[in-house]
Amino acid sequence: MSVVQPQDVQERLYRVSSILVTQPKPADDKSPYFELAKKYNIKIDFRPFIQIEPVPLKEFRKQKVNILDHTAVIFTSRNAVDHLFRLCNEAKLEVPTDMKYFCISEQTANYLQKYIVVRKRKVFTGEKTAAEMLDLLKKHKNEKFLFPCSDIRKNDIPEFMDLNGLQLTEAVLYNTVASDLSDLAEVNYDIIAFFSPSGVNSLYVNFPDFEQNKTRIAAFGPTTAKAVREHGLILDIEAPLPNAPSMTGALEVYIKKANQIA
Repeated sequence: MSVVQPQDVQERLYRVSSILVTQPKPADDKSPYFELAKKYNIKIDFRPFIQIEPVPLKEFRKQKVNILDHTAVIFTSRNAVDHLFRLCNEAKLEVPTDMKYFCISEQTANYLQKYIVVRKRKVFTGEKTAAEMLDLLKKHKNEKFLFPCSDIRKNDIPEFMDLNGLQLTEAVLYNTVASDLSDLAEVNYDIIAFFSPSGVNSLYVNFPDFEQNKTRIAAFGPTTAKAVREHGLILDIEAPLPNAPSMTGALEVYIKKANQIA
């Protein structure tokens, strides 16, 4: 695979009039995506490129994981929260009140309120990343941690737990699969924005012969950027940027250049 030089990206600064965001449409009317579309008179569509499929209780039991053998749970997403409590409900298991919960973010911790009374539980929260949550885990070396996750997940938490001699059991509770995008076969966008390697993979599951041509590719995070490049695509927009920590910020910087807006 040839290495794309910065000047190649500069030569691809064509005008932007349409963007496909490979995530669900925001529920909040004040989403920065809507503000971006209005500000620059650009069409922005939303379409999840991946979807979550629950692991049935029968299949989960084949993993031989006993949820109640554990004293703490590590949550890195809302999906993990939903599917742990789904399985507990289906298996008629009552999660002990002294179970400890370690959440990757405040949002995930708040989401727990859907299932438990948070103020009566031991909930520990990182700020925004797994790395910030890991320091919390080291202070609880005697816990038996359960890590509910997808069949596709990062290695950072299992590797950290192993390195620090912490007890960890992984439980695959849901699968990440490619969405059916066949209706997009004849639709073209100036920019496609990706947020995970799974999203990039979904593009090729649906369109094995995809040719980038003048379509600009945006990627959020280093693992997504790596996946884009590994598929031989030109990465035109990489987020976050020092001056644009969000995808919408990075898109706006690019649009100003491509559409020659002062």
